This record gives sequence, C-alpha cells and structure tokens, in this order.
Amino acid sequence: MTNLAALVDRFVGRRILVVGDLMLDEYLRGTVKRISPEAPVPVVEVRERFCTPGGAGNVAMNLRALGAEVGVVGVVGADELGREVCRLLDDAGIDCSGIVASSVRPTTTKTRVVAGAQQVVRVDREVEDEVTGADLAAITEAAVAHLRSAEAVILQDYDKGVFAPSLLDRLLSGARQAGVLVTVDPKRRRFFDFVGATLFKPNLREASEALGWLIRDEAEEDAAGRELLRRLACEHVLLTLGDRGMALYRQDGPAVRVPARTVREVFDVSGAGDTVISAATLALVAGGSGVEAAQLASVAAGIKVGKLGAVPVHREEVLQALAEGDS
Repeated sequence: MTNLAALVDRFVGRRILVVGDLMLDEYLRGTVKRISPEAPVPVVEVRERFCTPGGAGNVAMNLRALGAEVGVVGVVGADELGREVCRLLDDAGIDCSGIVASSVRPTTTKTRVVAGAQQVVRVDREVEDEVTGADLAAITEAAVAHLRSAEAVILQDYDKGVFAPSLLDRLLSGARQAGVLVTVDPKRRRFFDFVGATLFKPNLREASEALGWLIRDEAEEDAAGRELLRRLACEHVLLTLGDRGMALYRQDGPAVRVPARTVREVFDVSGAGDTVISAATLALVAGGSGVEAAQLASVAAGIKVGKLGAVPVHREEVLQALAEGDS
C-alpha cells in the first residue's frame, strides 16, 4: 500500500470543481421510550439537531477533508436552509461563489429522524423540475468561469434538475478544450448524456435500469461494463457493487475487480458513493492509474460505511487504513 499512500499525499492542494445537485442533510437524533397512542409508530424524543451539506455538497466536503481545494456550483433556495448549506460549506473552506440562490425553488432537504443508531423515518422536501431561466444562466456562467482554474470537475447528478442539456454541453465541451479531467456520478434521467467523461461511476442498480438488463452475475456485470464504455466513450467505468466492492472497466486494459474493504461494523451506507467519486477523482488527478483510483476509493468507502450519517472521510483516516493494511 506504500504507493497508494504516496498518491494520497499528492491529494493536498488539488483544485477540484463540483457541479451538481446541492442538498441539506438534516438529522434529528433522540430516544424512543414509547409508542404513539395515535398510531403504531415510535415517539422519538429529539435531543439533538445537526446538519451537513448533502448531495454535491457532501462530495465537496469529502474532497476538502481529503486535502483538495474545492469550488461548488449548484442551486439552493433563497431560504434559511439554503443559507445553512452555504454556511456549512464556507466554514469548511469551500468556495461557494458559484452557488445560486433561487427564488422559484426550495433547498432540497432530507430530514432523517434517528433513534440511537437506527433511522426511524426520512422526510424529503424537494423540487425535481429542471433548472431553467435566470437560474440556469447563472449556474452555467459560474460553472464555465470556475472550470478555467480546475484540474478536474465532478458532475454529481441526483436527478434534481441541475443538469439541463445546455449546461452539460457547455461543461463537457469546456472541459475537453481546457484538458480538465471529468468524472461523473450519474442518475437515470441523464445517464447516457455524459459522453466522453474520464471516469463514469454508476452503481449496479443504476446500470441495470439504464441498460434495461437484469444483471445477475459477474459475466453480465462485465458485459454491462463493456457496453457502458462503448456507449459513453469514456476512459473508465467504475461499477460499484455494494458489499462485493467494485469493478473497473477500461479502454486500455482488462476488467479489474476490487473487493470491498472489510470493516468491523457497517453503520450507514448513505454517502458512500460520494466518498468513492471523491477519492477516485483525486487519485486520477494526482497521477494514479484507474486501478489505483479504484483501490483508494474502496479504502475510503470502507471507512465511510463505519460512520453514521453522510459525513466526510479525512485524508489522515485513509493513510491510517493504508498503514494498517501494510502491517
């Protein structure tokens, strides 16, 4: 793991732009002592509220924790929750100047009620319509301006409307002209619109739904990976497979399977995909191969699922995990 540790050391100071759907992850934590007399549901006595940036914001937080210099482009509502997203990002040292506060849509907010270590319910408040008009013009201008100083751009899609075709065309063409590496975490609506990316990272369910295939075994996974390489004309497809790890498909070599890192206990898989795309992107920007990017992403994801909530993985944690692997 020594070479991987040297690669992680080169994460520091890398300039990464994140464009995508911003959210606020709100957690209400408490205890359950009784069942409601109104319905057969637990009554949670809330003791604590805390919030973290979600979606593309969580990717930005992971990148920052791994040592990168980060800028974010996206949309929040012109509301207190949107201001909270920006405050949290700004406090982490992330450039929020590309975030647009919209007067026509609320901040996407996911509220999780947690009792002990168990999530009781999640409440989502969001608008999934495509961003248009002045909001789209503003985020397009911001994305193009920030792209000029970036070494890589992560396109983080949650199907919440940011990736209008005109924005995506400007980003992909601009990145090609500037020689900026492009990595993608896709969702269904725009799945096949990210043609020419450096790395494309779907999970197994997303790939199956997009291709219209029932993927049941490794042979079908490999067929899906090769088909995605062909249709997207990207350099790498990193297919995440849950507790089986991930599979890397490359234009310049055979498929490589990277097993999941063994963890003592899985607390929460939410945000693990954000950790994967962050670590893989930084590895590529730092000069690593696709295989090394997948390996580091697996290590980082193993650390993430041992944490409760969509919280970032820090560079020191990855280095410690690599050192333990060497011992």
